[in-house]
Amino acid sequence: MPYAFYISDQELVAALGLYLEKHKVSVEKVLTIVYQPQAVFRIRPVTRCSSTIAGHSEAVLSVSFSPDSRHLASGSGDTTVRFWDLNTQTPQFTCKGHKNWVLCIAWSPDCKHLVSGSKAGELQCWDPQTGQPSGNPLYGHKKWITGMSWEPVHLSAPCRRFVSASKDGDARIWDVTLRKCVIVLSSHTLAVTCVKWGGDGVIYTGSQDCTIKVWETKEGKLIRELKGHGHWVNSLALSTEYVLRTGPFDHTGRQYSSPEEMKKVALERYNKMKGNGPERLVSGSDDFTMFLWEPSVSKHPKTRMTGHQQLVNHVYFSPDGQWVASASFDRSVKLWNGITGNFVAAFRGHVGPVYQISWSADSRLLLSGSKDSTLKVWDIRSKKLKQDLPGHADEVFSVDWSPDGEKVVSGGKDKVLKLWMG
Repeated sequence: MPYAFYISDQELVAALGLYLEKHKVSVEKVLTIVYQPQAVFRIRPVTRCSSTIAGHSEAVLSVSFSPDSRHLASGSGDTTVRFWDLNTQTPQFTCKGHKNWVLCIAWSPDCKHLVSGSKAGELQCWDPQTGQPSGNPLYGHKKWITGMSWEPVHLSAPCRRFVSASKDGDARIWDVTLRKCVIVLSSHTLAVTCVKWGGDGVIYTGSQDCTIKVWETKEGKLIRELKGHGHWVNSLALSTEYVLRTGPFDHTGRQYSSPEEMKKVALERYNKMKGNGPERLVSGSDDFTMFLWEPSVSKHPKTRMTGHQQLVNHVYFSPDGQWVASASFDRSVKLWNGITGNFVAAFRGHVGPVYQISWSADSRLLLSGSKDSTLKVWDIRSKKLKQDLPGHADEVFSVDWSPDGEKVVSGGKDKVLKLWMG
């Protein structure tokens, strides 16, 4: 098992004796050395665009690999959802049914469903095997959908429930088997901008009313309110998000025969990742700041994370939960310690706002997509640019690194999907 060693948030790369000499540390002093296990597998950085796939007739607004990395889906301003064949790198299914732009898509962690949300406010569930809709559209939201999140598979298998957030100020829990809304979570006074279903079974919603609310999911009761931001909350990230997204699937590509087996493996992965500490939450806001919270412990933030000079667009924990990355309209990507919330490094290189970020499965590389039409891969250890990936003709709205680490997808204003390989 490889380990990394840190002294006051700085990685120890030379021998300890040399460190003491260089920093003129007295040999009498007690040094606290923090060690962290590293991933036992290594993901190669993507270096080239392996294919550019046309198909959508308007901007690509969201792209996402399935948890088992075998399927790829996208949502577009042309009102369709598309599934893509990763072996041939060609379009597979075109899913029609939405009346307006498809703003967001979300895979169920058992890979059995994809749900999409549109600017008109309806949701649609799709069968990834056939590209057919599973039932009629789900109506209830009065304004556009801002995000969706599935109930973790270690809490319920097969996956049935997901939560959606909308500009109308509500979040709604839906059951795909019953094909209806089962609970409405309403008490935000303005638009709900983001939603996450946590591993402990609670739902977190972030809103333009500057608050984050925590809900239990049996009856939809509000259990906690997290206040502190001075402007809209734009983005939420959970320390366990990666294992929640991938459920039982890991980089080995193992497949499962039964939901019970999936549930068992997903629970093992979740418990191992979470360790002894509480689930952590990071929020990013239009007030240029971020907060680190431990909602199960306290309603007060653990750390206020300042440094961005423009609104924070996207925050994301690394798969191992050790780092937090943030993307901002100030054209930078910043790296923070995921446990303390302390600032670690700033990645500069983009010449336009950074829209979205995604981590490699081993937490060693970070990907960003920007208005400047490029993708960039950053090396967490050296804190430097590892790879510059130009190629898109216009703004890159959405990026995703596959959970098996093999490939990256990007989509944006130029209407094409690009697949990038190592």
